[in-house]
Amino acid sequence: MSGRNYENEPFLLGTRGDGPAQEIFRKALLNPEPPEKFALQTVQEAIKPQRQTKLVLDENQLLENILRTLLQELVSCAVQSGEPTMHYGRSIAEGVLAQGQIPRLLDIVLYLCEKEHVEGGMIFQLLEDLTEMSTMKNCKDIFAYIESKQDLLGKQELFARGKLVMLRTCNQLLRRLSKANDVVFCGRILMFLAHFFPLSERSAVNIKGVFNTSNETKYEKEAPNGISIDFNFYKTFWSLQEYFCNPPSLTVNPTKWHRFTSSLSVVLNTFEAQPLSDEEGNANNLEEEGAAVNIKYLTSSKLMGLELKDPSFWRHVLVQCLILFDYVKPPGKSDKDLPSEAMKEEIKTYEERVKNLLEVTPPRGKEFLCSIEHILEREKNWVWWKRDGCPPFEKQQLEKKVDGTKKRRPRWRLGNKELSQLWKWADQNPNALTDPERVKTPAVTDYWKPMADDMDPSAGIEAEYHHKNNKVYCWKGLRFSARQDLEDFSRFTEFGIEGVVPLELMPPEVRSKYQAKPNDKSKRVKKDETKGSVPPSEENQTLNSVSEMDGEGGQNDLDAPAAAMDLDSTPITGNNSQAGTPTPDDFLKQSSESPDAQEAGELDAEADPEPGLIDGETDADVDLDAVG
Repeated sequence: MSGRNYENEPFLLGTRGDGPAQEIFRKALLNPEPPEKFALQTVQEAIKPQRQTKLVLDENQLLENILRTLLQELVSCAVQSGEPTMHYGRSIAEGVLAQGQIPRLLDIVLYLCEKEHVEGGMIFQLLEDLTEMSTMKNCKDIFAYIESKQDLLGKQELFARGKLVMLRTCNQLLRRLSKANDVVFCGRILMFLAHFFPLSERSAVNIKGVFNTSNETKYEKEAPNGISIDFNFYKTFWSLQEYFCNPPSLTVNPTKWHRFTSSLSVVLNTFEAQPLSDEEGNANNLEEEGAAVNIKYLTSSKLMGLELKDPSFWRHVLVQCLILFDYVKPPGKSDKDLPSEAMKEEIKTYEERVKNLLEVTPPRGKEFLCSIEHILEREKNWVWWKRDGCPPFEKQQLEKKVDGTKKRRPRWRLGNKELSQLWKWADQNPNALTDPERVKTPAVTDYWKPMADDMDPSAGIEAEYHHKNNKVYCWKGLRFSARQDLEDFSRFTEFGIEGVVPLELMPPEVRSKYQAKPNDKSKRVKKDETKGSVPPSEENQTLNSVSEMDGEGGQNDLDAPAAAMDLDSTPITGNNSQAGTPTPDDFLKQSSESPDAQEAGELDAEADPEPGLIDGETDADVDLDAVG
């Protein structure tokens, strides 16, 4: 360290024993470890708070008084030693230049505020005190520290507590600085505020559009002796600054607008009569040399001749004209502030003349004009924003709605999931199509066994997990039943998909619901049914039965279903009359089977409304919406 004996330093003691607490913090400043290693322990030793990790209101006030008093002592010692404020107390340890005591103290307090061990605005209060106690030369180093901690100071938990204190600190610095000599430092402060505060912060917005009318440009009113230029032009030229300083006065006073346009015409006529050459523009261009300098042109009449040869001077005045025209025109104006039609025509004429002069002013006149037009166009967006009440630019993140949202259906390469998976499997396994195990039709009882298990109440399977909710499973099952078990398939119309399950698979307590009535007969026509003789007297009655079957069941063509199911029995149809004259043996067979055949025809007509489904030709006609 610097070798000072702090035990002999005078303390500015506060109440409640601040001296010992300050001594504890002085020792902590000499600790080379990071603040997170000892900062909270130091506060606990100095304050002895009620809580171990967070101070209450009175304890925060006590700690703030201790730290502000300690900071004042450190600044006083730095002034007495002649060292810069932020460098006071530096030492070289193991070849490394250690941090000064004041930055060290600020780091400790910043850590405590960040972790919410102390009140968040304490660091901002210390920074304000430090800038007020320091000279402008030391304030540059202090502000450099503030810039380096911008991300931490801008955190929400700290920003909400100290934004007004930081704004007051920066404004006080700007008041103390010279706008002509400290341009760079002023710019650093303004850039910091622009980054530190949100874009829509209203405290940085000139809501009412008030102009700084105190920025008065003074020039000579009487002509001096030996002047080499037209003094009337000199007075006319510098009188334009009065209008540039307060543009709103032009719209409410037509006389003042007329004087402004008269003076502007004289200046523009002079510029157009004496254009600058490329040689003069390149020789007298000061923009590149003084890019970081805020130029305040001198108004002496003796310098007027030289200033008129400077292209940056031309541009300075001409851009002021464009800014004024852009202000007078809409948008952002109320009806009473809008210019008249005659004024709009004059503005348009003068604006074209000004842009033509900017375009021919060397060097790179066209590029400069494009840049100015782009800036003014963007400025209109800010005008509209202020006119709308400065709505915030920050958008809150939309919360994802969990309930009531419609999920987007996935898109499959080949139309549905099954075909897409089949195509994928074929790419991965080229021999999949030739595998003998690929084509394997399960038995109906094996296929419907999972649904039968779902129907068992003792299994306790929840309804949402039942197989009847799987449309693909139901569709395949209907195809199997239509081909292999037409009797069970016929129950689909009355009981739905669960009625197609074979009765032997159903649980006993459920089976009775789906069993057929005692007087119902089987639909299948068995080949080995008993053959009996029919007396001749009953032949007419048999023929009548056949005719009735033609009328009732003739519309259901059972030839195709019988062929698809490969039934061994001969189907009974109602179109015998069309096939030809039946033989006596046929009459005998029909007479013995006519009651059953007629019943089977009626059952088939009810259970098979879509006969094309049975032979497998129109699979897509299955109404799966009715399933389950």
